[in-house]
Amino acid sequence: MKEPDQSMLSWRKSSHSGGTGGECVEVAAAPGTLLVRDSKDPGGSYLQLTSAAARDLMNRVREE
Repeated sequence: MKEPDQSMLSWRKSSHSGGTGGECVEVAAAPGTLLVRDSKDPGGSYLQLTSAAARDLMNRVREE
């Protein structure tokens, strides 16, 4: 999987975060991928998912 250009990413925080910090995730879309990172560590590592894997993850989260 190709490494995305970090300068072109627009990270969005989960609407369920509540704005008080704590356990928050942020996501950014890149061509064919979805990136997920810990909002408390924006300079740290991130999870890069293919579009298919991101859809599968979202479906599984909704089932919970």
